[in-house]
Amino acid sequence: MASIVLPLASTSPSVVADNRKLVRIGGSCMPNVRGEKRRDFSFKSRSSGRITMAVAVNVSRFEGVTMAPPDPILGVSEAFRADTNDLKLNLGVGAYRTEELQPYVLNVVKKAEKLMLEKGENKEYLPIEGLAAFNKVTAELLLGAGNPVLQQGRVATVQGLSGTGSLRLAAAFIQRYFPDAKALISSPTWGNHKNIFNDARVPWSEYRYYEPKTVGLDFDGMISDIKAAPDGSFVVLHGCAHNPTGIDPTPEQWEKIADVIQEKNHIPFFDVAYQGFASGNLDEDASSVRSFVSRGLEVLIAQSYSKNLGLYAERIGAINVVCSSSDAAARVKSQLKRLARPMYSNPPVHGARIVANVVGDPSLFNEWKEEMELMAGRIKNVRQRLFDSLSQKDKSGKDWSFILRQIGMFSFTGLNKAQSDNMTNKWHVYMTKDGRISLAGLSLAKCEYLADAIIDSYHNVS
Repeated sequence: MASIVLPLASTSPSVVADNRKLVRIGGSCMPNVRGEKRRDFSFKSRSSGRITMAVAVNVSRFEGVTMAPPDPILGVSEAFRADTNDLKLNLGVGAYRTEELQPYVLNVVKKAEKLMLEKGENKEYLPIEGLAAFNKVTAELLLGAGNPVLQQGRVATVQGLSGTGSLRLAAAFIQRYFPDAKALISSPTWGNHKNIFNDARVPWSEYRYYEPKTVGLDFDGMISDIKAAPDGSFVVLHGCAHNPTGIDPTPEQWEKIADVIQEKNHIPFFDVAYQGFASGNLDEDASSVRSFVSRGLEVLIAQSYSKNLGLYAERIGAINVVCSSSDAAARVKSQLKRLARPMYSNPPVHGARIVANVVGDPSLFNEWKEEMELMAGRIKNVRQRLFDSLSQKDKSGKDWSFILRQIGMFSFTGLNKAQSDNMTNKWHVYMTKDGRISLAGLSLAKCEYLADAIIDSYHNVS
């Protein structure tokens, strides 16, 4: 006589039967309204009585949800933390480190926070558009305090959740009010740009930017692709220190890019994540944006203070829309607020107050500029040392000077995926698979080791 075998250890069978032995003669499985699967088994007893045993199997309503792949940038840090090798280097995430490879909190930020504590400011909700003092100083920092567009009230500024949140808010605005428009993004670009436009349901295509043969700018390809795009497209441009390549157009090239955008009636959309952090000079790093605005173009600009003030975790930034009139700016701002309300209601205050205090106080502002120069200078020194080490160690005659022509915290090494994998698997150097390394995570003491890893991967891995 066969005994009953329950299908799952976790099930809770409800059996309607007497104490006689049973034999299973059939079964079926049907879902019920609670998301459970009810397994109905028929049995026959010796006395020919027929009973049913019902087994409720708890099945998640989320069974169809697949596992997401790891983030290509943040996943690098997860792998780095799991590595126990003493030589390991994390050159994946764009976060500034000291020469001892430790996170750095700017002294001027500490002073601003101390002032905030002394004032005893409360934690009430901000308006949807953010802290007024922050919005004022951030637009002035970006465009120049005396810019006519500010004096004429033609800029709609809304505090956002750093650069990412500001870009996402602008993408939602594009989707709602320019539903037929396309975004143009550089090839390559920051990995999150595509995610942002995809999630906002804004169609996008790429324009040529990087030339592998020269490890430089494919300017002719860039111009050609912008010309070929449908009129009225949103052209996403990196204000300075292009991520991931570190390759920027020259001032003359920026003017030609603006010419084509103006001719095609495109709308430039700047992503400014490194103002002051790239060159060490706030005005120089904003020159591309200001040149477009001076032409009378309507422009979108997303800002971030993650890098230049080291406020990574505060998520502080802004979206600015330069309009042709103050009336248009007022209407644009109202709709940005309308979009922000169901997204996150209103932004956080702490980072906004830090920026407002630092930028709005002449003494703190000057101290900030000095610290930015030091941070930018350290990265420049590391860039130079890496170039020197590569040039001295590599006897093949390869020209590594492109490293010095790049700017900002990143260097695009020209290594492919297999070579980047070798950097990690053999040398414990963690980087993104497109060959980008963050020089902000490198120390002068580690440059020779990194040069050995790059030379080995470049020459010995096809």
